[in-house]
Amino acid sequence: MSHPIIKEITSFQLRTVPSFKVGDGVKVHTKVREGDKERTQLFAGIVIARKGHGIHETFTVRRISYGEGVERVFPVNSPNIEKIEIERESKNVRARLYYLRDLKGKAAMQVKAKRYERPVAAPAA
Repeated sequence: MSHPIIKEITSFQLRTVPSFKVGDGVKVHTKVREGDKERTQLFAGIVIARKGHGIHETFTVRRISYGEGVERVFPVNSPNIEKIEIERESKNVRARLYYLRDLKGKAAMQVKAKRYERPVAAPAA
């Protein structure tokens, strides 16, 4: 992908997506075609990996459904993704969160949420 001609050809296919990172909780709205009908399906979970760059970039979302872990890989630039919503941000220090696969129950939601400090109001003089 480092060749300038390939970058030029694929540059118009790149989409602008909200900036999210590994560990963030996201909702991915995807288009699903069933016969001649089209509907939107929601997949919510924690981003456990981001791979690639440019037109080939993907991210993996994991959630627990009926006690079973479900992972789904989405291409960032896919036309089938309507939108990506960020539910919560995290402060993790790893590039991949594959260790979440081995955790069960509440421990699987162990990714720490980022805390924002409230600004201290200045005393009225």
